[in-house]
Amino acid sequence: MAKKGNRVQVILECTEHKTSGKPGTSRYITTKNKKNTPDRMEIKKFNSILKKYTIHKEIK
Repeated sequence: MAKKGNRVQVILECTEHKTSGKPGTSRYITTKNKKNTPDRMEIKKFNSILKKYTIHKEIK
């Protein structure tokens, strides 16, 4: 039986990658508690294509 709760899976996508002009995308999958953080997440994560830490925002 599945657990019931407020945790949902979200996808984080790099904001700087689109403007760089390089092919591909940098995305991470993580979970968040919808009750504690109802708005969209913003986290600094490593972008392996750009080889630096960039801000990743939650997409749909």
